[in-house]
Amino acid sequence: MASKHLELVPPLVEAGNVSELVHSGRIVASSFSPSRNSLAVYIAPLAFSEPQNSIANEAVYLASYDVIPSSERRLFIADTLVIFSMFESMLKDSKLRDPSWLQTPQALEIIRKLSVDYVNFIKECWIHASQTISRSEPLQLSSEHYRSLYAIFSLFVVLLVPEPGYEDAPVGEELMEWLNIHFIEPSTEEGDQLSSLDRPWEDDNFWPYLTRSTLRGLSKASLFFLNNLLNHPSESLRQFLKMLIPVVESHPRLPQFSTERDFAYASRKWKDQVKGLRVEMDRIPEESRFDEFSNWWDSLSDIVAIFEGRGEVIQRICEELGADWKEVCAAWGIFVDARMRRQDLPDVTADILDSMPTDPTNIEDMLFASLLSGNAEQALQHASNFDLWLSAHLADIMEPLGLLTNDIDPESGMSRRDECVLAYADYLNSDPTLWRITVAYLYSCGKVGEEQGDQVLTRVPLQVIDSDSADPDYLAEVVKDISEVCREYSRESVRREVCRIASRTLSRSQYYGLAISYSLSAEDWTGLGRTIDTVLNEYIQNGSAVFVSHASKIAPAMDQIQSTSRAEEIFVQRLTFTVRYSQIHKMRLTEDYSNAASDLVALLRNEIAPRSWWPVLLCDSIELLQYSPRLLFSLSDAIELLRKLEEICTRSSQGSGDDYLAVLIRIVKGGSEKEALEQLKTVRLAIARYLARCTVSQG
Repeated sequence: MASKHLELVPPLVEAGNVSELVHSGRIVASSFSPSRNSLAVYIAPLAFSEPQNSIANEAVYLASYDVIPSSERRLFIADTLVIFSMFESMLKDSKLRDPSWLQTPQALEIIRKLSVDYVNFIKECWIHASQTISRSEPLQLSSEHYRSLYAIFSLFVVLLVPEPGYEDAPVGEELMEWLNIHFIEPSTEEGDQLSSLDRPWEDDNFWPYLTRSTLRGLSKASLFFLNNLLNHPSESLRQFLKMLIPVVESHPRLPQFSTERDFAYASRKWKDQVKGLRVEMDRIPEESRFDEFSNWWDSLSDIVAIFEGRGEVIQRICEELGADWKEVCAAWGIFVDARMRRQDLPDVTADILDSMPTDPTNIEDMLFASLLSGNAEQALQHASNFDLWLSAHLADIMEPLGLLTNDIDPESGMSRRDECVLAYADYLNSDPTLWRITVAYLYSCGKVGEEQGDQVLTRVPLQVIDSDSADPDYLAEVVKDISEVCREYSRESVRREVCRIASRTLSRSQYYGLAISYSLSAEDWTGLGRTIDTVLNEYIQNGSAVFVSHASKIAPAMDQIQSTSRAEEIFVQRLTFTVRYSQIHKMRLTEDYSNAASDLVALLRNEIAPRSWWPVLLCDSIELLQYSPRLLFSLSDAIELLRKLEEICTRSSQGSGDDYLAVLIRIVKGGSEKEALEQLKTVRLAIARYLARCTVSQG
């Protein structure tokens, strides 16, 4: 699944131009990502070259070592996650039980069921991939790849996840069944062709077919063609077949017996009958052992030798038929040692592999050898080279079965199981859209996995959305999904960090209402204050109409912040001011001057408005003070305005102008404290005239 070569299109440097690049004092450089199997490739200056004052914009390629899963592969990944999650849930529950519970029949039954679920699902994928149908895109992994997965996982289940209570039972029948399912020989087509002949023994494929059928334990096929041989012209052959066929028919097979003891007894009696066959064969005269096509006696002798369980002959027959060591192993458990157990397989396999070694270039074959040799660690190594999905899920099952050591690697701080699962998670992380699946695997890997899972979740809002053109609905859905994942895995600190990131993203895109909501959810009071300041800044830069539009969207946050008992008072006050101040401007725009005046004074009298905004509110009051149809402020209100004005002027003359005039300075032309104070002189004049009007109206 990992790419051995990375091709950049268009190339950073054209072929043949590397020397020119070096002469210019530059070279192709790369930086590896700490979070996934990827790197950035770019043009960089040579370490010994002269520093350049300006470097032209160069392309930066972000390349992944892992081939990003296609839609077909993503479906496989997503569906097998269901089984993985059920397995992890079982392991989580087991921690609440006695440590030995995982070795009980109840636990082993669950492990076997889920392992078989994997096998069945892989089989379905293989069948689907084998279909010659039109597809929206080519298969990323061939049907042959899924066939291999199917065969490997099936053998793993046969050998290492047997039915509870059958761990110590003979394994030959199961091994032969596995071989016949996954490596079909002889072919059905050969059998159909031979069965259509009147004299099939005249065909060159007859004896190899019959011998292979016998070797594979396919009694029905063997008996069919042995019965056909009863029509053979050789009298000696026909007479011998009358003894051979009943022996083949009575061959004891373990599934036919309710107890192993009965099977063992029947097998011993049957072996005695086979010895009798050998005696009868040897009595056939040399001149009667041939027909005009072949030496039928030699072929039948091989078949009898198989029944006798002569391992060296079985091995020779397999080599002659083009079969490999796997067929010898399976036949060994049927004919050589019918009571061969799983714990016997490593020694048997080792002996067979001494003379029939595996193909070191065939990873699938090497994996089979590792499993049959009982070498779990070696099997995982080959599995990781074949498919990281396979090594991760094999290791996940191996660990609770006690097939892997629980030792923590001193360098990585991880167990072997966690190493395999994390490697698979790294592969998943090549596709940011698979983040939900990625973290499911990461969070099953202890502290190291939790740290990496936290990093993945906190990057999701940045990966799935461009902050310059944020879609608030989409981001809200993403954050909701992340929050659910965080609750599932008890990652509250991550949830808050994600909310902080979402708040910043939305604030930059002027979705201030949602930004504040996420700040409150994260209890990020600093971020909340920053967003409030940004909304207020809309008034400074763009005027009251734009400010009212944005502030109206943060008004619902008032209810949310008041229900948050941990909210800091200063931020509650700042939000309250922003909302109420925007409402004042809305009233002014709708000519509701009376209520606007009342609220303006309330913000000042109750000191809800920050001191830096007092001058701005006083400047806003000019329009209301000059309103001619009627007086909008009471005498005490007007005096309150004057009192605030006096405090501003006095404190500014004492050197505290920055505390009071900073906002007004940004609004007035000239942008200095002097211009701001000049603007306040206009306020003083308006208040004086207003007080005069009050005196006249009362007189």
